[in-house]
Amino acid sequence: MQQNSTLGYEFTPSQDWFSFNIDSWRSIFPRVLAQSPRVLEIGSWEGRSAVFLLTELCQDGGELVSIDHFDLMTTEAGQERYRKLAHNLSLTGKPFRIIDEFSVPGLMTLLTEEMSAAEPGFDWIYVDGSHEADDTFLDGELMWRLARKGAIVIFDDYHWDKEPEDSVHHPRRGIDAFLALHAGQYILLSSETQYQVILQKTTDMRIGFLVKEKQLGSKERLASALNYGIHVALTIDEGYAVAAAVAIRSAVMYTTGRVTFYVVGRDIAEETRAKLRGCISDEREKTIAFIDLPGHSQSSAQLALPDHLTWGKIAMVPLLPVERVLYLDADVLVRGDLHELWDMDLGGKPLAAAPDVGLPNGHDALDMKNTPYFNAGVLLMDLALVRMHLSALHTLATKMRDSSHKDQDVLNVHFKGDWQPLSLRWNAQGLGTYARYRTPERDALDLEEMDDPKIVHFTGPLHPSLAEVLNPFVQPFTSKPWGYAGAPGHPYADDWWSILEETTWRGWRTSSEYIAICEKQKGESIRIAVEAFLNSFV
Repeated sequence: MQQNSTLGYEFTPSQDWFSFNIDSWRSIFPRVLAQSPRVLEIGSWEGRSAVFLLTELCQDGGELVSIDHFDLMTTEAGQERYRKLAHNLSLTGKPFRIIDEFSVPGLMTLLTEEMSAAEPGFDWIYVDGSHEADDTFLDGELMWRLARKGAIVIFDDYHWDKEPEDSVHHPRRGIDAFLALHAGQYILLSSETQYQVILQKTTDMRIGFLVKEKQLGSKERLASALNYGIHVALTIDEGYAVAAAVAIRSAVMYTTGRVTFYVVGRDIAEETRAKLRGCISDEREKTIAFIDLPGHSQSSAQLALPDHLTWGKIAMVPLLPVERVLYLDADVLVRGDLHELWDMDLGGKPLAAAPDVGLPNGHDALDMKNTPYFNAGVLLMDLALVRMHLSALHTLATKMRDSSHKDQDVLNVHFKGDWQPLSLRWNAQGLGTYARYRTPERDALDLEEMDDPKIVHFTGPLHPSLAEVLNPFVQPFTSKPWGYAGAPGHPYADDWWSILEETTWRGWRTSSEYIAICEKQKGESIRIAVEAFLNSFV
């Protein structure tokens, strides 16, 4: 590109700090896929780089926004730079806009505008403003919210020689801090020796929190801006860590945006915690926090609960640092975006749950005749409401500690008539087995909701007894995929194992550890059955 007076451009010959970058910039143009690229420059001086981008990158369409302070138009030099920039950009014949502000107020103006734009964001961003490290970092943070997925971002002066590179008056410290904070969100296109740092963004744009709801245009944009995220809780012990890995990983794969997983348990080894963290290591928007359940003496005195992880979903209620949570049993497989469930209006109820497919009206021991009975494997909970009667819930759990369905029975009695029904697609139970057996109570449910479930719940025992395996009235028998008997006939058992291969437990199915566990549990089931058979003759 010719940038000289023969084309009418007005550039000061001794102030060409750009042209040596032309070849490297041209080489990355093919990475910009937008047909009409939007360009943002922070610091344009007289417009050498801006003219180049408008005439070459945007030759078939596009636009440019320039932010520069021009000495706040208080000096002749600043006014002259503004005049030259406007003149030079106008000669390109391409759309442009000049924001004569310092970078922070200028970027805030753009953020506010872009938040309500039909197609917000920029495809090419050049950061060449203040050389102070903190200013460079702040420019980077604000422009990053405006960068579309796939955008090219260029930081200038990484090897500037006017100040020491480790000085707070040098942009490198700010650029390095930005790179560290956003590691995993970009592809680095430049080398360590290049004068500029060149990135391609690999994550979606998030321009959040800057404007009021009336400017957002929709509740969806408001939710995106606020970025509150989803809170998911699981209660596990070492025996269910593998299952939790699948539940977490499948939720990560299907759910966009921010998710915090609260893994509640007791005596979870640090090695297990590290492996669970590894299930989300490639997802910056997903995090895991571990919450330890109190020990025996504490659980008895403080929580008035039986000392067993079975009661974890009740014990977790006062421990979770949030007001709303989606509880998932570890033996689930997520197949849909959890936002749809998370955004459900509870209608003033303390929780939402799906009917129990096996016992739609509960069981006789509960004295709940013709009363809907929910499965507690998936619960959307308003913890603020649940905590209002927490003492009564704990007292009931202690009283009903020997109930056949433990915590599920307690929750159904405690919240009788005070829960919001969930579609069975959010808690699909008994697939391939008892769900297909007709009963009057089961016929009243909309079982077709489970044809394409969002959450699959592998109900049944982990390691079934021999009697359960041989029961002629329920075939295939119910059990979990990773138990010694597998989950025969279950339509999503293979999917469960496929997701496991996406976790830090990949290869576990063929490991000597897993094979040994299965053989041991199978032998134990046979031993107990034989012992019971022989005792029947005594």
